[in-house]
Amino acid sequence: MIIREAEKSDLDQLSKLFDSYRMFYGKESNIDISKKFLESRLSNKDSKVFICEVNNILTGFVQLYPLFSSTRVSKYWLLNDLFVDSEYRGKGYSKLLIDKAKELVKESNACGMMLETEKSNKIGNNLYPETGFKKNNLSNFYEWVPD
Repeated sequence: MIIREAEKSDLDQLSKLFDSYRMFYGKESNIDISKKFLESRLSNKDSKVFICEVNNILTGFVQLYPLFSSTRVSKYWLLNDLFVDSEYRGKGYSKLLIDKAKELVKESNACGMMLETEKSNKIGNNLYPETGFKKNNLSNFYEWVPD
């Protein structure tokens, strides 16, 4: 088992995983959209994607986006996506992917990492506190989307 940064040569397998991730959150399957989205992220280098590979099979991934904290005058990472294929769950791969994300935070001298998950995501809501994330009860999360 290897945790490493994704490369363009991983796109076909990674796109299938990403499509499954999107379906987990209620989106319709669309491998083409998944592949184009990931190809753009990797080409533009506007996110970091780490993958879990077992015997040349991609079993999971984590994707992070750089943000900045003005008050902390520092980089801050958004752990936006974390997914492990259902066949490979329960083996600790999610924790290893989170550990890799933590390494990125430290190596980039960032002040921290944040994430959001749905309240109904029982697995995530148990996993994140186990890996050192603390629920921020001091802030309100707001969102605006255009009509």
